Amino acid sequence: MTPHGGNSGARRWRLTALLGAGVVALALVVTLISTLPGGGSTAGTTRDGDKVHGTPAAPSGRSQPSVGWGFTHTQYSADQGGAATERVEGLLARSAGLPQNQHIMGWGADNPEPAAGRYDFGALDRRVDFMRASQATPVITLCCAPDWMKGGRAGADHTDWSQTALETAPTPDHYQDFADLAATVARRYPDVTRFVVWNEFKGFWNDAKNRWDHEGYTRMYNLVYEALKKVDEDIMVGGPYLVMDSVGPRRTEHASTTLKGPWGAMDQRVLDAFAYWNSHRSGADFVVVDGSSYTNDDELLPDAFAATDKFTAVGAWLRRQTHDLPLWWAEYYVEPADAADERTGWSEARRVAVQAAGLIAMVKGGADSGFYWNPEKKQGTDCPGCLWTPTGGPSGGAELPMYDLISRFDRAFLPGTGYETVSVARDDAPHIRVLATDEVVLVVNTLDRPIGARVDGKRFDMAAYEVKWLTR
Repeated sequence: MTPHGGNSGARRWRLTALLGAGVVALALVVTLISTLPGGGSTAGTTRDGDKVHGTPAAPSGRSQPSVGWGFTHTQYSADQGGAATERVEGLLARSAGLPQNQHIMGWGADNPEPAAGRYDFGALDRRVDFMRASQATPVITLCCAPDWMKGGRAGADHTDWSQTALETAPTPDHYQDFADLAATVARRYPDVTRFVVWNEFKGFWNDAKNRWDHEGYTRMYNLVYEALKKVDEDIMVGGPYLVMDSVGPRRTEHASTTLKGPWGAMDQRVLDAFAYWNSHRSGADFVVVDGSSYTNDDELLPDAFAATDKFTAVGAWLRRQTHDLPLWWAEYYVEPADAADERTGWSEARRVAVQAAGLIAMVKGGADSGFYWNPEKKQGTDCPGCLWTPTGGPSGGAELPMYDLISRFDRAFLPGTGYETVSVARDDAPHIRVLATDEVVLVVNTLDRPIGARVDGKRFDMAAYEVKWLTR
């Protein structure tokens, strides 16, 4: 008897061939379906971008426009890293509510809408999931824009990640498309109730007039503001996220004659741009700016600590212009960067001390919220200025001194905090910075040497650049 398998090989070949032909045909259909007319791919995208993602955090009451003091996720963060990620989630959970900010494209997030109506929120979903797992107060910055909104090609395989392309603004005919994308993001993450519109006026510069294109930004801002309010009128929206540039005494062109100090003078073009937005905005629940304590020429005037007085002066000016709208600093820098845009030249003790002085200066200028730009690395153990060690290795995710400063500052100086004046010995006053409530006093030694200090009736020693917390 011929075995049943005598010609089974031939049958298997024919079956495989038929199945293979079907797979090839199916693949061809899928390829045709997932290819845009211009040749771009829609692979990996979906049409249901506004579908609620995951399990949104339970609401804790109506959103308030202020959030406190936290940080912004950058290219590398703690959302990937196994045990190290869990370590950071636990660290942040112990500071429950610490604000965290994430951009929708760039800085760790992929192109959210590679083609019109086709979405890819995978990376942004992961960052939002991390914020939820670490019990953050979440904030989303609505920047940057997909390529097809700014003159580039549509398609998941055509995203141009160069800095020039990323920092290009949508063209005016796509402002509404960007507003629609913002609304889609808001519907996808209903537990995110605070949104910042754009980042540093990127792409909004008028070459012909040698000034900011504040008209274009404000037009786009208003469309985004209105789109978000249609999703939920309780969503909090803020802008304009201008860089509060200043110049040193050697520069007089464009230097403000009214907003200036030992730290320099504000660039009048920035003030003009802010004034236009402030007069023509559809609305705002809070005001957002960023800036550095040093000038455009990286001058720390008259020194690194005194230069932070710029934050106080600028903040007070902004509050006057907006009739005391809540003020956020989306980014703040006190240490000039090198040619590679890294800040590694200071000791960590000095870095933390000047950062603390900057935070104090922002509060004294009327700010109640701010975000530290976390310069996280992918891996390794050396990470100057980072909040935790890189999570790319199993031992990563360990708390660093900057995290201690930011998390403690947020706990001690929440929005609505009442501040008090405390006594400081006359000889100590020039060398220390102080911020106090009825419960805590933050003291910063601005000298690179130990000192003895007397603050709030207490005498104590401080190490060089020490940041000390006193209870009352």
